[in-house]
Amino acid sequence: MSEHQGQPTERPDGDPAPHQAPALPAATVFDALGAEYERAFAGSAAHHASLDRLLEHLAPGSRVLDVGSGTGVPTARRLAAAGHRVVGVDVSPVMTALAARQVPDAKFRCADIRELPWADGEFDAVCVYFSLLQMSRGEQSGLLGRLARAVKPGGRLAVATVPVDVADVSAVFMGQPVVVSSFGEEEFASVVAEAGFTVEERHSVLFTPDHPAGAPEPHLFLHGRRI
Repeated sequence: MSEHQGQPTERPDGDPAPHQAPALPAATVFDALGAEYERAFAGSAAHHASLDRLLEHLAPGSRVLDVGSGTGVPTARRLAAAGHRVVGVDVSPVMTALAARQVPDAKFRCADIRELPWADGEFDAVCVYFSLLQMSRGEQSGLLGRLARAVKPGGRLAVATVPVDVADVSAVFMGQPVVVSSFGEEEFASVVAEAGFTVEERHSVLFTPDHPAGAPEPHLFLHGRRI
């Protein structure tokens, strides 16, 4: 699922109004947004700082899984430019095609990350930048556990989310109707730990997307190590 998958720029409380359009699948949302999404979010200084920290921990030529790789910018581009072997997975065909053109040194697959099998210890690191938010809480926890098994013991995790205590809430993201779920900051850190990672660093910021519908939203970045 695309990077920053479905962070709501509007977060209505309770049920949606009767006239609100039904939520769209993640692939439909990000096919519609395409490069517009990249313009809104790729300049996040906190995201780049998180990548800096991840790069400090990676051995040369590390194999890295980028979950919700979006257009490939900034995550896959920076990792590939540093000489790492990047495998990006995104549910949006439009995003995947953009990523393949923009980051030719990485490999991208258009697929639902929840349905892909990975061998134990297949990767040296995994990135999960805002790609959980259109999954249920149970799906988020389950996927993080599977990703932990796909990372070698001692391997690295960089994960980011919008730390709000919501479950299956209707919202509008860059003009697209979505349903989002997330956890508060402490609970999300616990979910990551329970999945099999030692949380070593966390960083919280308030970020405003570069988009006419953008509104300030909290961003939480965690860095961890596979137990």
